[in-house]
Amino acid sequence: MDEELLVERVLRAVECIPPGSVATYGDIAALVGAGPRRVGRIMSVAGAAVPWWRVVDARGTLGPWRRALEHWADEGIALNGRGDGCALAAHRVDPGALRAAYDGAVADLPAD
Repeated sequence: MDEELLVERVLRAVECIPPGSVATYGDIAALVGAGPRRVGRIMSVAGAAVPWWRVVDARGTLGPWRRALEHWADEGIALNGRGDGCALAAHRVDPGALRAAYDGAVADLPAD
């Protein structure tokens, strides 16, 4: 897949995560057809314009999680028991709802 198209797909997928919910890099990767590390790289380079604080790793942590705290508090996303990330099980987005929102969000883009 063209890199520019992949970046656009990742950013649109992130925009589909509703407030108060999070998705993992793997969740986004499954939607866009890329690996989680590639999604993480795209987010580190181009993710500032989308709700980046809603994308976490498989443990519910995020590199700049301290910067995410204010966003999480505003959206009602609770911290995990370790205090170093979000309570992933409580806030993980419904995969079916995310898929439906994503499919609509990328309907105008070229097929993979």
